[in-house]
Formats: sequence, structure tokens, C-alpha cells
Amino acid sequence: MLAFLIQYNIMNKKFIEYHIFNILNSEELQRKPLDVFLSNYFRKHKNVGSKERPPICEAIYGMIRWRALLDHFSKPPITWEERYRIYQSIDLLEHQTNEKIAPHIRVSFPKFLFQLISDAYGEEKALALCALSNTKAPTTIRANLLKTTREELLQKWKNFYEVSPTKHSSEGIVFHRKINFFGSDDFKEGFFEMQDEGSQLVAKLIKTAPKEHVLDYCAGSGGKTLAFAPLMENKGIIYLHDIRDLALEEGKKRLRRAGIQNAQLLTFNDQRKKKLKKTMDWVLVDAPCSGIGTLRRNPDMKWKIAKENIDNLTLLQKEIFKDALEFLKPKGRIVYATCSILPEENEQQTAFFLETHNLELVEELKILPEKDGMDGFYGAVFKAKCG
Repeated sequence: MLAFLIQYNIMNKKFIEYHIFNILNSEELQRKPLDVFLSNYFRKHKNVGSKERPPICEAIYGMIRWRALLDHFSKPPITWEERYRIYQSIDLLEHQTNEKIAPHIRVSFPKFLFQLISDAYGEEKALALCALSNTKAPTTIRANLLKTTREELLQKWKNFYEVSPTKHSSEGIVFHRKINFFGSDDFKEGFFEMQDEGSQLVAKLIKTAPKEHVLDYCAGSGGKTLAFAPLMENKGIIYLHDIRDLALEEGKKRLRRAGIQNAQLLTFNDQRKKKLKKTMDWVLVDAPCSGIGTLRRNPDMKWKIAKENIDNLTLLQKEIFKDALEFLKPKGRIVYATCSILPEENEQQTAFFLETHNLELVEELKILPEKDGMDGFYGAVFKAKCG
């Protein structure tokens, strides 16, 4: 029996390692976000069971997070197999204070990106933020106030899950162990949505009310809309606009599940857009950005972005904001938001908008990633200057 167990463990280890290297060496991984790629991969490889997936994912996320430090200790030629050998043999956290290693390598960041963060916050804070981005993000949901409350969900779940209320958002709940959310009846009935606490706070900047008209200009699949829609009590209209039709279709499913009946999809080429200009009480510009504030969830992004990408993004953000501003009525509010912590995408953009568009700043929100807490986000609320 012992010999059988030893043989089984050896075979299982080889099976897990095969899929780890198969994933990491895939060219397709370079084109898709890591979480999307893994979801598709496991859907195609049904022989990878529920017991094998956690160790596969843990190793992949860990190696991608710490790639630069793994490379520092690896022997050439550097391959994922060599990185895996190092990953299994040393304690990476022991080297966080090793001053013989360059700071950006200690926290496993591209040099240019570490420098941008260091320029903004100082080297000591940059080291802390980058190290934090290499940890696991908390699993957070937002109660759908159209159907329930946070208190009702906490009471309902207290004997089944390890949960606690979020510190800052009045609608958030943190799960301290992972569960299959999407298979639960509560999710299927629209009682909650997955949403980081920081993202929930950004959505709270949209202080809309019943009967108002709101435009979510870069809506994607409607994550922020789902958060602020309950304020409107299904009265008024929310327009979800995006250049990605597939994302809007996914948003349509989420809206239906959440019981939001006052939302309409608005595709990029929709003819109605002309008539909607200067009619919105609120416009949300959840702008395309580097995503630097959410690297705990998407560690592969830091290796896919270059300095010129950020330069191009800041130009795009300016263009999108200008286009979205055309839909705002004279006494309306426009909200600019990112999931970045870089001033180039946040405070510097706010300064540009104030200087260029005859606006004044109403409210500003800056969120840095917290240990066991929120991801990094930014939000700014503007209104037109009087006179």
C-alpha cells in the first residue's frame, strides 16, 4: 500500500508539473489575461480535477509574480522549468531586504515601472507597494441592495462560510476561504456580485438618484453600473456604452440577474448617441488604464506593459474623457476613474481636465492597495464651472 501511495504521488506530481509548464510555455498566454487563460485552459482540459487546479494555479501565479527574482537566481538558459526549480528550492521572501540585489528585482518588477512608482511615492513606499502586489488579493463581494442587504447575507452565511464585513464599503463582504460563487443559488438569484472593495468605493462617487439619466461610458460588462444602480430604484435611465459589443452582452446578463430594469445598452456606432449629448445628469468614465492597482489579481500585466503603453494610455484617457464630456448636461457631474496608482493616469490627468475643460473638482478619491484589503483605485468627480 505504501509503495502504491508513493507511486501515485510521483505520478500526480508529474501530472501537475506537466500542466504548469504547458500553461507557462503557451504563446496564447502572452495574448490573454492570466485569469481568462486559466479559465479557458481548465475548461478544455477536464482531466485536471478540483484537487489539481489549486496547486497548479498557486505555482503559476507565484512564478509569474516573482519572475524577476527567480531569474536572478536561475542558471542560463532561463526557462520556466529552471524558474520552477528555483521556486521550489528557495524562500523568496528572505531576499526582500537583501540590498545586494537591485530594488526592482527584490520585489520582482520591471525596472521602468518600479521607477515610476518610486518617483511617485519614494523608494521605501514603492518597495512596500510592489511587495504587496505579489500577495494574494482578498475575495470580496458586494451585496445587491435591490434584492438584499449586507446584514442579511452575513446572517445567512455565518454558519457556512468564513466571512466578515469590509472596513470601508457598507455593502462589501470578504470571504476568507474560496468557494464556488458562480454555482451558488444566492449568486444565480442576483443577491451579490464579485467586486473589490476599492471598486465599490469608486462606484459610490456616482451619487445618482431616481429619475436621473446616467451614462457609463466605458461600461465593459457593467461592474460599476451594478453597484450604483440600486440608488435609482429602477427609475430613470442608465446607458451602458462600450466599443466591445461582447462585453456589453455579458453586462446584459448581469443586469438581468441583478434585477436592474432601467438600463439600456449603447454600442459605439449607435445612432441614438447624437440625441443624448448634453442630457446626462451623471457620466462615468472608467477609463482604460495600466491596471497597476490590481496586480495582485493580474500579475502577468506587469510583464506585458511598456513605458510607451502608459504614454499611449494617457493620451487615450484624455480623448475618451473629452468625448464623454459632450454627453453631460450643464449642471451634471462627470466621474473619471482608473484602477491605477500612477499619477500619470490619475492626479496629472485631473489637473489636465481642470485646465482644459473649464471644470472644477468636486471630490477626489485615492486608494492604495492595502494588506488583506482593497486594490488600488483612483476617482475624481467634476462639474462645470459657473459663469
